[in-house]
Formats: sequence, structure tokens, C-alpha cells
Amino acid sequence: MVSDFASMNTLKENAPRHVAVIMDGNGRWAKKRGLPRSAGHKQGIEAVRRTVKAAAEFGVEYLTLFSFSSENWSRPESEIKELMRLLRYYLKSETAEFHRGNVSLKVIGNREQLDDDIVKLIENAETLTKDNTGLTLIIALNYGARQEILQAVSSICSTYLAKGVVPDELEVETVFPDHLSTGRMPDPDLLIRTSGEKRISNFLLWQCAYAEFFFSDVLWPDFTKRDFEEALLDYTNRERRFGSLSESQR
Repeated sequence: MVSDFASMNTLKENAPRHVAVIMDGNGRWAKKRGLPRSAGHKQGIEAVRRTVKAAAEFGVEYLTLFSFSSENWSRPESEIKELMRLLRYYLKSETAEFHRGNVSLKVIGNREQLDDDIVKLIENAETLTKDNTGLTLIIALNYGARQEILQAVSSICSTYLAKGVVPDELEVETVFPDHLSTGRMPDPDLLIRTSGEKRISNFLLWQCAYAEFFFSDVLWPDFTKRDFEEALLDYTNRERRFGSLSESQR
């Protein structure tokens, strides 16, 4: 673990630019304690606060948190209502703090199914923090990567093919990121998933093509600054090859 000023500087110099997190384990955390699932989601907010603070401290530029999947609407109505209540609470309580901390907030995902007041809170938070120059916090809300890719393809077709630009004339891979919800943000360097599960769950499928994965057995409500630091340190010891040979293979 980072224990002195010199080590902290070393970690900051080598930290991933963009970290994505699948926050998993709220329900199991609550079940282990004989509590309702809502208690796990509530405690998960504290883990979000710790992780946002740690990301900024360690020099991460972009942090993307998978908060609500487009598949999560199949959960019990009572749980969805509680999740939306906590979302309202989080946006109301944290927006001013983000602004004071120079954090820029962006929410990705389909907003059509969200209540109007939640959309308004999101828009207000994004507007207030849009010019901040510190950490960019991206919340994936009602998000699914397959749907995002299909929407990007549809957007490209309507933008270019309708104007008579044929596929052979279009450098699709170059323009494709512009039509994703993440736009021209850098792709994640590191993807962390908590709770011991080892799958990507329809999250940033295009963007994570060359991300390093780190799977933690810690349930999300228990995830601490030290756990985040462990993932970053593990990342700094890896050799990213992007399809090429490693140094030892050349």
C-alpha cells in the first residue's frame, strides 16, 4: 500500500487515466447482515463517496461508475423505487460538493424512462459542473452497452448515409466513438468489478476492448480507499500490449 509521499507521487504518475467500476454486491452485503436490500444500496452510496475522493487523490482523470443497468428494471418495483429515491438524494446532496471539489459530472444512458424530476436534477448537476477541470465523474444510469452500440450505428446511418456518404468512403472506426454516449473521452484503462463476480455485464463493451480487468472479492458497500489503491497498484505492475508482443517476446 502507498505509505509515504514518494510512493504517492509514483502512483499518481502511473495511475490509469480512466477507471471504470462495476459496483456489485449491495444486496449480498445486506443479506449477510439480515437487512433489507435497500440498506445495502444506502451503504453503497458511502462507497461511492470514498471512491470518488480516492480517484481524485490518486490522480485519476475519469471515473465511470455503473449505477443502474437497463436490465435492472426487471427487479422488484419496491427496490427500483428505493434506488430512484437514493439517486435523488445523491444528486441533491452531492452536486454542490462536486462543484466545490472541481469535479465535472456526466450521466450516460437512456433518460427516457427516468422521472422528470430526476432528469432535471441530472441536467442541473451537469450544467453546474461542466466547466470544472478536475476529476470527470461519469455515472452510467439506465445504461446498456449493446443498446449504446446499436444507437451509435443508427446515428451514423442517419448522419452520413442520409447525406449520400457510402460506407467505403467513411472511416467508421474513426467516427464511431463520437456517436457513443462517452463521446471522445479516453477509453477505460482499468475496469474494476467488486463482489467476486467475473463478468462485464453489458458495460462499456466497445470502450473496454483493451482495458485491464481487476476483480475484487470485496462487496461494494465495504469497498475502501485501500481497496481502490490495491487495484491501481496492480494496474501499474501490468504491461499493456494492445495486441502487440510483450518486451520479453520481442
